[in-house]
Amino acid sequence: MRIIFPQNDSIYQQDNARCHTARSVCAWFEEHQDEFTALPWPANSPDLNPIENLWDHFDRVVRAMDPQPRNLVQLATALESAWLNIPVNTFRNLIDSLPARLAAVRSVKSGYSGF
Repeated sequence: MRIIFPQNDSIYQQDNARCHTARSVCAWFEEHQDEFTALPWPANSPDLNPIENLWDHFDRVVRAMDPQPRNLVQLATALESAWLNIPVNTFRNLIDSLPARLAAVRSVKSGYSGF
């Protein structure tokens, strides 16, 4: 499967975890640099990364499903449904929280802020 991003209209943000900085991943980014912009992001900065909170929300929704998916097809359907049904407000709140995250990280001099 190939992911196609709108030309010059998408920004990709990742957290520089080891799996994201592997040579193969860096090569993929280099090969697709005209398709999107990769947002520079400091390594080891979970407090600044609202996607961690989104993954937590997503995980809780999927784990709360009853019945739980029993095979890969059901899991794929459940994941897609959970993703498509995340309320817009969840995204908006995470985006709006970034100034507070930045201030909290600054106040602890780049240490763990509790976000």
